[in-house]
Amino acid sequence: MTELPPTERETAVPPGLRRRGFLAATAGATATAGLVLAGCGTGSGSSDTGGGTPRRGGRLRAAFAGGGASETLDPHLGNLFADAARAKALYDKLADCGTDMSARPRLAAKWEPNGTLDRWRITLRKAAFHNGKPVTAEDVLYSFRRIADPEKAYRAKASLEPIDLAASRAVSPDTVEFRLKRPTAEFPNVLAAFGAYIVPAGTTSADFARPVGSGPFRFVSFTPGRSCVVKRNDAYWDGAPHLDELEFVVANEESARVNALLGGQVEYAHELNPTTARAHEGKGQIEIVRLRNSAMQSFAMKTDRAPFDDRRVREAFFLIADRKELVDGALSGAGEIGNDLFGKGYEYYAADLPQRHQDLDRARHLLKQAGAEDLRITLDTSPVAAGFTEAAGIFRDQAAKAGVTVQVKSGSKDSYWSDILDSGTLCCYRSGAMPIESHFSQRLLSGSTTNATKWRHKDFDALYQQAQSTKDKKERAAVYGRMQRRLYTEGGFLVWGFADWIVGTSRRVHGVAHDAPANTLDWARFDTVWLA
Repeated sequence: MTELPPTERETAVPPGLRRRGFLAATAGATATAGLVLAGCGTGSGSSDTGGGTPRRGGRLRAAFAGGGASETLDPHLGNLFADAARAKALYDKLADCGTDMSARPRLAAKWEPNGTLDRWRITLRKAAFHNGKPVTAEDVLYSFRRIADPEKAYRAKASLEPIDLAASRAVSPDTVEFRLKRPTAEFPNVLAAFGAYIVPAGTTSADFARPVGSGPFRFVSFTPGRSCVVKRNDAYWDGAPHLDELEFVVANEESARVNALLGGQVEYAHELNPTTARAHEGKGQIEIVRLRNSAMQSFAMKTDRAPFDDRRVREAFFLIADRKELVDGALSGAGEIGNDLFGKGYEYYAADLPQRHQDLDRARHLLKQAGAEDLRITLDTSPVAAGFTEAAGIFRDQAAKAGVTVQVKSGSKDSYWSDILDSGTLCCYRSGAMPIESHFSQRLLSGSTTNATKWRHKDFDALYQQAQSTKDKKERAAVYGRMQRRLYTEGGFLVWGFADWIVGTSRRVHGVAHDAPANTLDWARFDTVWLA
Protein backbone atom coordinates (compact mmCIF):
# COMPACT_ATOMS: atom_id res chain seq x y z
CA MET A 1 0.00 0.00 0.00
CA THR A 2 1.16 3.51 -0.77
CA GLU A 3 4.03 5.23 0.96
CA LEU A 4 2.55 7.32 3.70
CA PRO A 5 4.80 9.91 5.33
CA PRO A 6 4.98 9.56 9.10
CA THR A 7 2.71 11.81 11.12
CA GLU A 8 3.04 13.18 14.60
CA ARG A 9 1.39 9.96 15.85
CA GLU A 10 4.04 7.67 14.34
CA THR A 11 5.15 5.04 16.81
CA ALA A 12 8.69 3.71 16.61
CA VAL A 13 9.29 -0.03 16.41
CA PRO A 14 10.82 -1.16 19.70
CA PRO A 15 14.60 -1.71 19.43
CA GLY A 16 14.20 -5.35 20.49
CA LEU A 17 12.17 -6.05 17.37
CA ARG A 18 14.84 -4.51 15.16
CA ARG A 19 17.46 -6.78 16.70
CA ARG A 20 15.38 -9.79 15.76
CA GLY A 21 15.26 -8.74 12.13
CA PHE A 22 11.89 -7.01 11.96
CA LEU A 23 13.03 -4.69 9.21
CA ALA A 24 14.84 -7.19 7.01
CA ALA A 25 13.07 -7.77 3.71
CA THR A 26 13.45 -11.31 2.39
CA ALA A 27 12.60 -13.01 -0.87
CA GLY A 28 10.75 -15.62 1.11
CA ALA A 29 8.32 -13.03 2.44
CA THR A 30 7.13 -12.30 -1.05
CA ALA A 31 6.99 -15.94 -1.98
CA THR A 32 4.91 -17.10 0.95
CA ALA A 33 2.71 -14.07 0.70
CA GLY A 34 1.75 -15.08 -2.82
CA LEU A 35 -0.70 -17.50 -1.28
CA VAL A 36 -2.97 -14.63 -0.34
CA LEU A 37 -3.97 -13.70 -3.83
CA ALA A 38 -7.41 -14.98 -4.02
CA GLY A 39 -10.19 -14.77 -1.77
CA CYS A 40 -13.46 -13.94 -0.29
CA GLY A 41 -14.74 -13.48 3.20
CA THR A 42 -17.48 -12.19 5.33
CA GLY A 43 -18.24 -12.65 8.94
CA SER A 44 -19.95 -15.92 9.40
CA GLY A 45 -19.33 -16.16 13.08
CA SER A 46 -15.98 -16.54 14.80
CA SER A 47 -14.83 -18.80 17.52
CA ASP A 48 -13.10 -16.93 20.27
CA THR A 49 -9.66 -17.70 21.61
CA GLY A 50 -11.18 -17.12 25.02
CA GLY A 51 -14.41 -16.33 26.81
CA GLY A 52 -15.77 -13.30 28.57
CA THR A 53 -17.41 -10.03 27.61
CA PRO A 54 -15.57 -7.96 24.98
CA ARG A 55 -13.62 -5.10 26.52
CA ARG A 56 -13.13 -1.76 24.81
CA GLY A 57 -9.70 -0.17 24.61
CA GLY A 58 -6.03 -0.92 24.21
CA ARG A 59 -3.59 -1.25 21.33
CA LEU A 60 -2.91 -4.55 19.59
CA ARG A 61 0.38 -5.06 17.74
CA ALA A 62 0.28 -7.59 14.90
CA ALA A 63 3.43 -8.94 13.22
CA PHE A 64 3.37 -9.89 9.52
CA ALA A 65 5.97 -10.56 6.86
CA GLY A 66 6.17 -7.46 4.68
CA GLY A 67 7.41 -6.15 1.36
CA GLY A 68 10.10 -3.67 2.34
CA ALA A 69 10.33 -0.03 1.30
CA SER A 70 8.03 -0.58 -1.70
CA GLU A 71 4.99 -1.23 0.49
CA THR A 72 1.93 0.87 -0.24
CA LEU A 73 -1.48 1.59 1.29
CA ASP A 74 -3.13 1.57 -2.13
CA PRO A 75 -5.55 -1.36 -1.64
CA HIS A 76 -5.69 -2.02 -5.39
CA LEU A 77 -1.95 -2.78 -5.51
CA GLY A 78 -1.58 -5.12 -2.53
CA ASN A 79 -0.24 -8.64 -3.02
CA LEU A 80 1.02 -9.72 0.39
CA PHE A 81 -0.78 -10.96 3.50
CA ALA A 82 0.35 -7.76 5.22
CA ASP A 83 -1.19 -5.69 2.40
CA ALA A 84 -4.47 -7.58 2.72
CA ALA A 85 -4.62 -7.15 6.49
CA ARG A 86 -3.93 -3.41 6.32
CA ALA A 87 -6.45 -2.95 3.48
CA LYS A 88 -9.09 -4.81 5.47
CA ALA A 89 -8.56 -2.43 8.39
CA LEU A 90 -8.87 0.72 6.28
CA TYR A 91 -11.29 -0.15 3.46
CA ASP A 92 -14.32 -2.25 2.54
CA LYS A 93 -15.38 -4.29 -0.48
CA LEU A 94 -18.92 -4.72 -1.79
CA ALA A 95 -18.82 -8.39 -0.79
CA ASP A 96 -16.51 -10.90 0.79
CA CYS A 97 -16.55 -14.64 1.32
CA GLY A 98 -17.52 -16.69 4.31
CA THR A 99 -15.61 -19.65 5.61
CA ASP A 100 -17.08 -21.81 2.83
CA MET A 101 -16.05 -19.25 0.17
CA SER A 102 -19.62 -18.22 -0.59
CA ALA A 103 -20.05 -14.50 -1.21
CA ARG A 104 -21.84 -12.48 1.45
CA PRO A 105 -22.77 -8.78 1.41
CA ARG A 106 -20.53 -6.08 2.88
CA LEU A 107 -20.91 -2.55 1.48
CA ALA A 108 -23.54 -4.09 -0.77
CA ALA A 109 -26.73 -4.50 1.23
CA LYS A 110 -28.16 -6.76 -1.49
CA TRP A 111 -27.71 -7.79 -5.13
CA GLU A 112 -30.23 -8.86 -7.71
CA PRO A 113 -29.72 -10.19 -11.26
CA ASN A 114 -32.00 -9.93 -14.24
CA GLY A 115 -33.48 -13.07 -15.78
CA THR A 116 -30.53 -13.66 -18.10
CA LEU A 117 -27.83 -13.09 -15.45
CA ASP A 118 -26.02 -10.47 -17.54
CA ARG A 119 -27.20 -7.43 -15.58
CA TRP A 120 -26.91 -7.09 -11.79
CA ARG A 121 -28.30 -4.33 -9.59
CA ILE A 122 -26.40 -3.64 -6.35
CA THR A 123 -28.00 -1.71 -3.51
CA LEU A 124 -25.49 -0.09 -1.16
CA ARG A 125 -25.91 0.01 2.59
CA LYS A 126 -25.62 3.30 4.47
CA ALA A 127 -21.89 3.68 5.08
CA ALA A 128 -19.49 6.61 5.22
CA PHE A 129 -15.86 7.21 4.40
CA HIS A 130 -13.53 8.42 7.13
CA ASN A 131 -14.01 12.01 5.91
CA GLY A 132 -17.75 11.73 6.63
CA LYS A 133 -18.88 11.53 3.00
CA PRO A 134 -21.32 8.70 2.17
CA VAL A 135 -20.24 5.74 0.05
CA THR A 136 -22.13 6.12 -3.24
CA ALA A 137 -22.63 4.34 -6.54
CA GLU A 138 -20.20 6.81 -8.18
CA ASP A 139 -17.48 5.76 -5.71
CA VAL A 140 -18.08 2.12 -6.64
CA LEU A 141 -17.88 2.75 -10.38
CA TYR A 142 -14.82 4.97 -9.97
CA SER A 143 -13.04 2.28 -7.91
CA PHE A 144 -13.78 -0.50 -10.41
CA ARG A 145 -12.80 1.64 -13.40
CA ARG A 146 -9.56 2.54 -11.66
CA ILE A 147 -8.80 -1.14 -11.07
CA ALA A 148 -9.60 -1.96 -14.72
CA ASP A 149 -7.24 0.73 -16.11
CA PRO A 150 -5.44 -1.01 -19.01
CA GLU A 151 -2.29 0.98 -18.25
CA LYS A 152 -2.06 -0.35 -14.68
CA ALA A 153 -1.46 -3.75 -13.12
CA TYR A 154 -3.99 -3.68 -10.30
CA ARG A 155 -4.57 -6.99 -8.57
CA ALA A 156 -8.33 -7.35 -9.17
CA LYS A 157 -8.24 -6.34 -12.85
CA ALA A 158 -8.64 -9.88 -14.20
CA SER A 159 -11.46 -10.61 -11.75
CA LEU A 160 -13.44 -7.60 -13.00
CA GLU A 161 -13.11 -8.68 -16.65
CA PRO A 162 -16.76 -9.88 -16.96
CA ILE A 163 -18.03 -6.33 -16.28
CA ASP A 164 -18.76 -3.91 -19.12
CA LEU A 165 -17.78 -0.88 -17.08
CA ALA A 166 -18.49 1.58 -19.90
CA ALA A 167 -22.13 0.46 -19.97
CA SER A 168 -22.54 0.13 -16.21
CA ARG A 169 -24.19 3.05 -14.45
CA ALA A 170 -25.28 4.66 -11.21
CA VAL A 171 -29.07 4.33 -11.06
CA SER A 172 -29.19 6.42 -7.89
CA PRO A 173 -26.71 7.41 -5.17
CA ASP A 174 -27.18 4.03 -3.49
CA THR A 175 -27.77 1.77 -6.52
CA VAL A 176 -25.33 0.51 -9.14
CA GLU A 177 -26.30 -1.40 -12.26
CA PHE A 178 -23.50 -3.58 -13.60
CA ARG A 179 -23.87 -4.70 -17.19
CA LEU A 180 -21.87 -7.84 -17.95
CA LYS A 181 -20.28 -9.17 -21.12
CA ARG A 182 -21.94 -12.57 -20.63
CA PRO A 183 -24.18 -14.36 -18.14
CA THR A 184 -22.42 -14.69 -14.78
CA ALA A 185 -24.38 -16.53 -12.11
CA GLU A 186 -21.53 -16.19 -9.61
CA PHE A 187 -21.15 -12.43 -10.09
CA PRO A 188 -21.06 -11.80 -6.31
CA ASN A 189 -17.67 -13.58 -6.34
CA VAL A 190 -16.45 -10.78 -8.62
CA LEU A 191 -17.51 -8.21 -6.05
CA ALA A 192 -15.54 -10.15 -3.43
CA ALA A 193 -12.34 -10.38 -5.48
CA PHE A 194 -9.02 -9.87 -3.75
CA GLY A 195 -8.17 -6.17 -3.96
CA ALA A 196 -11.63 -4.98 -5.14
CA TYR A 197 -11.83 -2.30 -2.45
CA ILE A 198 -13.96 0.83 -2.73
CA VAL A 199 -12.22 4.21 -2.49
CA PRO A 200 -13.70 7.73 -2.81
CA ALA A 201 -14.31 8.91 -6.38
CA GLY A 202 -11.38 10.98 -7.64
CA THR A 203 -8.79 9.28 -5.40
CA THR A 204 -5.30 9.38 -6.95
CA SER A 205 -2.10 7.55 -6.04
CA ALA A 206 -0.90 10.61 -4.13
CA ASP A 207 -3.95 10.46 -1.88
CA PHE A 208 -2.80 7.16 -0.37
CA ALA A 209 -0.20 9.13 1.58
CA ARG A 210 -3.12 9.76 3.96
CA PRO A 211 -5.69 7.18 2.87
CA VAL A 212 -9.43 7.60 3.31
CA GLY A 213 -11.51 4.44 3.33
CA SER A 214 -14.75 3.25 4.88
CA GLY A 215 -13.18 0.49 6.98
CA PRO A 216 -13.28 -0.14 10.74
CA PHE A 217 -10.04 1.76 11.40
CA ARG A 218 -8.78 5.21 10.42
CA PHE A 219 -5.26 6.01 9.28
CA VAL A 220 -2.71 7.34 11.79
CA SER A 221 0.76 6.66 10.37
CA PHE A 222 2.72 4.48 7.95
CA THR A 223 6.40 3.72 7.45
CA PRO A 224 6.79 1.27 4.53
CA GLY A 225 8.51 -1.96 5.49
CA ARG A 226 8.24 -1.12 9.14
CA SER A 227 4.97 -0.08 10.78
CA CYS A 228 1.41 1.04 10.12
CA VAL A 229 -0.79 2.46 12.89
CA VAL A 230 -4.57 2.85 12.65
CA LYS A 231 -7.22 3.86 15.18
CA ARG A 232 -10.84 2.93 15.84
CA ASN A 233 -13.50 4.30 13.47
CA ASP A 234 -16.35 5.03 15.89
CA ALA A 235 -18.75 5.59 12.97
CA TYR A 236 -18.10 2.22 11.29
CA TRP A 237 -21.27 0.86 9.69
CA ASP A 238 -20.68 -2.67 11.06
CA GLY A 239 -20.05 -1.49 14.63
CA ALA A 240 -17.01 0.25 16.07
CA PRO A 241 -13.99 -1.99 16.84
CA HIS A 242 -13.19 -2.84 20.45
CA LEU A 243 -9.55 -1.77 20.11
CA ASP A 244 -8.46 1.86 20.42
CA GLU A 245 -5.51 1.31 18.08
CA LEU A 246 -3.99 -1.38 15.91
CA GLU A 247 -0.37 -1.47 14.79
CA PHE A 248 0.93 -3.67 11.96
CA VAL A 249 4.61 -4.41 12.50
CA VAL A 250 6.79 -5.93 9.78
CA ALA A 251 8.79 -9.02 10.78
CA ASN A 252 9.94 -11.04 7.80
CA GLU A 253 11.50 -13.93 9.68
CA GLU A 254 9.19 -16.38 11.42
CA SER A 255 11.64 -16.58 14.34
CA ALA A 256 11.37 -12.80 14.78
CA ARG A 257 7.58 -12.96 14.93
CA VAL A 258 7.66 -15.80 17.46
CA ASN A 259 10.26 -14.15 19.67
CA ALA A 260 8.35 -10.87 19.65
CA LEU A 261 5.16 -12.70 20.65
CA LEU A 262 6.88 -14.62 23.42
CA GLY A 263 8.58 -11.44 24.63
CA GLY A 264 5.35 -9.43 24.78
CA GLN A 265 6.40 -7.03 22.01
CA VAL A 266 3.45 -8.04 19.83
CA GLU A 267 0.13 -9.69 20.64
CA TYR A 268 -0.49 -11.37 17.24
CA ALA A 269 2.00 -13.22 15.03
CA HIS A 270 0.90 -14.26 11.55
CA GLU A 271 2.17 -17.31 9.64
CA LEU A 272 3.91 -19.64 12.09
CA ASN A 273 5.33 -22.98 11.03
CA PRO A 274 4.04 -26.35 12.33
CA THR A 275 7.18 -27.00 14.40
CA THR A 276 6.69 -23.74 16.27
CA ALA A 277 3.01 -24.51 16.78
CA ARG A 278 3.75 -27.94 18.25
CA ALA A 279 6.41 -26.52 20.55
CA HIS A 280 4.03 -23.98 22.12
CA GLU A 281 0.53 -25.44 21.74
CA GLY A 282 -1.13 -26.13 25.07
CA LYS A 283 1.85 -24.86 27.09
CA GLY A 284 -0.04 -21.84 28.43
CA GLN A 285 2.34 -19.11 27.27
CA ILE A 286 0.70 -18.24 23.93
CA GLU A 287 -2.37 -19.39 22.01
CA ILE A 288 -2.03 -21.26 18.70
CA VAL A 289 -4.83 -20.77 16.17
CA ARG A 290 -5.03 -23.21 13.24
CA LEU A 291 -6.99 -21.93 10.26
CA ARG A 292 -8.05 -25.14 8.50
CA ASN A 293 -8.22 -25.70 4.75
CA SER A 294 -6.27 -22.54 4.01
CA ALA A 295 -3.93 -23.88 1.31
CA MET A 296 -4.35 -26.62 -1.27
CA GLN A 297 -1.19 -28.74 -1.62
CA SER A 298 -0.76 -30.66 -4.87
CA PHE A 299 1.31 -31.87 -7.77
CA ALA A 300 0.34 -30.43 -11.16
CA MET A 301 0.55 -32.78 -14.15
CA LYS A 302 0.74 -31.18 -17.62
CA THR A 303 -2.08 -32.95 -19.46
CA ASP A 304 -1.06 -31.72 -22.92
CA ARG A 305 2.26 -33.61 -23.08
CA ALA A 306 3.72 -37.04 -22.45
CA PRO A 307 3.39 -38.92 -20.24
CA PHE A 308 0.37 -37.14 -18.72
CA ASP A 309 -1.50 -36.79 -22.00
CA ASP A 310 -2.54 -40.38 -21.26
CA ARG A 311 -5.28 -40.35 -18.62
CA ARG A 312 -4.18 -43.81 -17.42
CA VAL A 313 -0.84 -42.35 -16.32
CA ARG A 314 -2.63 -39.55 -14.47
CA GLU A 315 -4.85 -42.07 -12.69
CA ALA A 316 -1.79 -44.15 -11.81
CA PHE A 317 -0.20 -41.11 -10.18
CA PHE A 318 -3.38 -40.46 -8.20
CA LEU A 319 -3.02 -44.01 -6.86
CA ILE A 320 0.71 -43.77 -6.14
CA ALA A 321 0.22 -41.01 -3.58
CA ASP A 322 0.08 -41.90 0.12
CA ARG A 323 -1.66 -38.70 1.17
CA LYS A 324 -1.33 -39.19 4.91
CA GLU A 325 2.42 -39.71 4.60
CA LEU A 326 2.64 -36.49 2.57
CA VAL A 327 0.62 -34.49 5.12
CA ASP A 328 2.58 -35.93 8.04
CA GLY A 329 5.96 -35.47 6.38
CA ALA A 330 5.68 -32.32 4.27
CA LEU A 331 3.25 -30.44 6.53
CA SER A 332 4.39 -31.92 9.84
CA GLY A 333 0.81 -33.11 10.27
CA ALA A 334 -0.60 -29.56 10.15
CA GLY A 335 -3.33 -30.22 7.64
CA GLU A 336 -5.64 -32.89 6.26
CA ILE A 337 -5.58 -35.18 3.27
CA GLY A 338 -6.98 -34.16 -0.11
CA ASN A 339 -8.95 -36.03 -2.74
CA ASP A 340 -7.64 -34.59 -6.03
CA LEU A 341 -10.12 -31.71 -5.97
CA PHE A 342 -9.69 -28.09 -4.92
CA GLY A 343 -11.79 -26.50 -2.18
CA LYS A 344 -12.42 -29.07 0.54
CA GLY A 345 -15.16 -27.74 2.79
CA TYR A 346 -16.07 -24.90 0.41
CA GLU A 347 -19.39 -24.21 -1.26
CA TYR A 348 -20.08 -26.64 -4.14
CA TYR A 349 -17.28 -29.06 -3.13
CA ALA A 350 -18.02 -32.61 -4.30
CA ALA A 351 -17.75 -34.28 -0.89
CA ASP A 352 -19.67 -37.33 -2.10
CA LEU A 353 -16.79 -38.73 -4.15
CA PRO A 354 -14.93 -41.65 -2.50
CA GLN A 355 -11.65 -40.82 -0.79
CA ARG A 356 -8.71 -42.07 -2.82
CA HIS A 357 -6.09 -44.25 -1.15
CA GLN A 358 -2.74 -45.55 -2.31
CA ASP A 359 -3.10 -48.62 -4.56
CA LEU A 360 0.29 -49.53 -5.98
CA ASP A 361 -0.92 -52.70 -7.73
CA ARG A 362 -3.57 -50.79 -9.64
CA ALA A 363 -1.05 -48.03 -10.41
CA ARG A 364 1.42 -50.55 -11.89
CA HIS A 365 -1.39 -52.11 -13.95
CA LEU A 366 -2.39 -48.74 -15.41
CA LEU A 367 1.20 -47.82 -16.20
CA LYS A 368 1.68 -51.13 -17.98
CA GLN A 369 -1.50 -50.55 -20.00
CA ALA A 370 -0.16 -47.13 -20.99
CA GLY A 371 3.25 -48.55 -21.99
CA ALA A 372 4.92 -46.60 -19.18
CA GLU A 373 6.24 -49.45 -17.02
CA ASP A 374 9.73 -47.97 -16.64
CA LEU A 375 8.66 -44.36 -16.52
CA ARG A 376 11.28 -41.74 -15.67
CA ILE A 377 10.09 -38.22 -14.96
CA THR A 378 11.31 -34.93 -13.50
CA LEU A 379 9.42 -33.34 -10.61
CA ASP A 380 10.01 -29.59 -10.35
CA THR A 381 10.04 -28.13 -6.87
CA SER A 382 11.53 -25.18 -4.99
CA PRO A 383 11.93 -23.79 -1.47
CA VAL A 384 9.50 -21.07 -2.63
CA ALA A 385 6.82 -22.55 -0.34
CA ALA A 386 6.99 -24.45 2.93
CA GLY A 387 6.83 -28.21 2.44
CA PHE A 388 7.51 -28.25 -1.31
CA THR A 389 10.95 -29.87 -1.19
CA GLU A 390 9.81 -32.33 1.49
CA ALA A 391 6.73 -33.30 -0.54
CA ALA A 392 8.85 -33.87 -3.63
CA GLY A 393 11.21 -36.19 -1.78
CA ILE A 394 8.38 -38.16 -0.18
CA PHE A 395 6.54 -38.60 -3.49
CA ARG A 396 9.78 -39.66 -5.21
CA ASP A 397 10.07 -42.53 -2.74
CA GLN A 398 6.40 -43.44 -3.08
CA ALA A 399 6.66 -43.52 -6.90
CA ALA A 400 9.67 -45.83 -6.75
CA LYS A 401 7.43 -48.47 -5.18
CA ALA A 402 5.34 -48.43 -8.36
CA GLY A 403 8.41 -48.68 -10.60
CA VAL A 404 8.48 -44.96 -11.47
CA THR A 405 11.79 -43.10 -11.28
CA VAL A 406 11.28 -39.50 -10.20
CA GLN A 407 14.13 -37.04 -10.44
CA VAL A 408 13.57 -34.05 -8.16
CA LYS A 409 14.72 -30.76 -9.65
CA SER A 410 14.83 -27.69 -7.40
CA GLY A 411 14.23 -24.35 -9.11
CA SER A 412 14.69 -20.70 -8.24
CA LYS A 413 12.49 -19.17 -5.59
CA ASP A 414 12.33 -15.96 -7.60
CA SER A 415 11.09 -17.41 -10.88
CA TYR A 416 9.47 -20.70 -9.85
CA TRP A 417 5.83 -19.76 -10.46
CA SER A 418 6.47 -18.37 -13.93
CA ASP A 419 8.84 -21.24 -14.79
CA ILE A 420 6.37 -24.01 -13.99
CA LEU A 421 3.38 -22.42 -15.69
CA ASP A 422 4.41 -23.56 -19.17
CA SER A 423 7.55 -25.68 -18.84
CA GLY A 424 8.14 -29.15 -17.39
CA THR A 425 5.68 -31.99 -16.95
CA LEU A 426 5.18 -32.39 -13.18
CA CYS A 427 5.59 -29.82 -10.41
CA CYS A 428 4.73 -28.93 -6.83
CA TYR A 429 1.79 -26.54 -6.67
CA ARG A 430 -0.31 -24.83 -4.03
CA SER A 431 -3.17 -22.36 -3.83
CA GLY A 432 -4.79 -20.18 -1.24
CA ALA A 433 -8.51 -20.05 -0.60
CA MET A 434 -10.88 -18.92 -3.33
CA PRO A 435 -14.36 -19.92 -4.50
CA ILE A 436 -14.41 -23.18 -6.46
CA GLU A 437 -15.92 -21.31 -9.41
CA SER A 438 -12.91 -18.97 -9.41
CA HIS A 439 -10.55 -21.97 -9.37
CA PHE A 440 -12.31 -23.25 -12.50
CA SER A 441 -12.25 -19.92 -14.33
CA GLN A 442 -8.67 -18.99 -13.48
CA ARG A 443 -7.01 -22.38 -13.93
CA LEU A 444 -9.12 -24.91 -15.82
CA LEU A 445 -10.69 -23.29 -18.88
CA SER A 446 -9.09 -23.28 -22.32
CA GLY A 447 -8.48 -19.54 -22.04
CA SER A 448 -7.39 -19.46 -18.39
CA THR A 449 -4.15 -17.51 -17.95
CA THR A 450 -2.85 -19.59 -15.02
CA ASN A 451 -3.67 -23.04 -16.39
CA ALA A 452 -0.75 -24.94 -14.84
CA THR A 453 -2.09 -28.38 -15.84
CA LYS A 454 -2.88 -27.33 -19.44
CA TRP A 455 -6.38 -28.76 -19.01
CA ARG A 456 -8.16 -27.58 -22.16
CA HIS A 457 -11.44 -29.21 -23.08
CA LYS A 458 -14.22 -27.45 -24.97
CA ASP A 459 -16.90 -29.61 -23.35
CA PHE A 460 -15.57 -28.63 -19.90
CA ASP A 461 -15.62 -24.96 -20.95
CA ALA A 462 -19.23 -25.45 -22.07
CA LEU A 463 -20.17 -26.89 -18.67
CA TYR A 464 -18.68 -23.84 -16.98
CA GLN A 465 -20.68 -21.51 -19.22
CA GLN A 466 -23.79 -23.61 -18.55
CA ALA A 467 -23.25 -23.18 -14.80
CA GLN A 468 -22.82 -19.42 -15.20
CA SER A 469 -26.06 -19.24 -17.18
CA THR A 470 -28.05 -21.29 -14.63
CA LYS A 471 -30.02 -19.16 -12.20
CA ASP A 472 -31.27 -21.98 -9.96
CA LYS A 473 -28.54 -22.66 -7.39
CA LYS A 474 -29.36 -26.36 -6.98
CA GLU A 475 -29.18 -26.91 -10.72
CA ARG A 476 -25.96 -24.92 -10.88
CA ALA A 477 -24.46 -27.04 -8.09
CA ALA A 478 -25.28 -30.16 -10.11
CA VAL A 479 -23.28 -28.79 -13.05
CA TYR A 480 -20.32 -28.00 -10.78
CA GLY A 481 -20.61 -31.58 -9.47
CA ARG A 482 -20.30 -32.93 -13.02
CA MET A 483 -17.22 -30.79 -13.61
CA GLN A 484 -15.58 -32.04 -10.41
CA ARG A 485 -16.34 -35.69 -11.18
CA ARG A 486 -14.55 -35.20 -14.49
CA LEU A 487 -11.53 -33.68 -12.76
CA TYR A 488 -11.55 -36.40 -10.10
CA THR A 489 -11.43 -39.06 -12.82
CA GLU A 490 -8.95 -37.55 -15.24
CA GLY A 491 -7.82 -34.08 -14.14
CA GLY A 492 -4.26 -32.83 -13.82
CA PHE A 493 -4.16 -31.78 -10.17
CA LEU A 494 -3.07 -34.49 -7.73
CA VAL A 495 -4.38 -32.75 -4.61
CA TRP A 496 -2.80 -34.59 -1.70
CA GLY A 497 -3.55 -32.22 1.16
CA PHE A 498 -4.85 -28.98 2.63
CA ALA A 499 -2.52 -27.11 4.95
CA ASP A 500 -3.48 -25.26 8.10
CA TRP A 501 -2.51 -21.60 8.28
CA ILE A 502 -1.13 -21.01 11.76
CA VAL A 503 -1.37 -17.84 13.84
CA GLY A 504 -0.05 -17.20 17.33
CA THR A 505 -1.61 -14.79 19.80
CA SER A 506 -1.06 -13.54 23.31
CA ARG A 507 -3.37 -15.09 25.88
CA ARG A 508 -4.83 -11.59 26.36
CA VAL A 509 -6.24 -11.63 22.83
CA HIS A 510 -9.84 -12.72 22.27
CA GLY A 511 -12.18 -12.77 19.29
CA VAL A 512 -9.79 -14.31 16.77
CA ALA A 513 -11.74 -16.58 14.39
CA HIS A 514 -10.71 -20.25 14.42
CA ASP A 515 -12.82 -21.27 11.43
CA ALA A 516 -11.71 -18.73 8.81
CA PRO A 517 -9.24 -19.88 6.13
CA ALA A 518 -6.65 -17.32 5.07
CA ASN A 519 -8.22 -14.86 2.59
CA THR A 520 -11.68 -14.81 4.15
CA LEU A 521 -13.06 -11.76 5.93
CA ASP A 522 -12.79 -13.29 9.37
CA TRP A 523 -9.10 -13.95 8.76
CA ALA A 524 -7.06 -11.06 10.24
CA ARG A 525 -10.30 -9.33 11.16
CA PHE A 526 -9.14 -7.05 13.93
CA ASP A 527 -12.37 -5.07 14.34
CA THR A 528 -13.85 -8.02 16.26
CA VAL A 529 -10.75 -8.65 18.42
CA TRP A 530 -10.37 -7.41 21.98
CA LEU A 531 -7.75 -7.44 24.73
CA ALA A 532 -8.47 -8.86 28.18
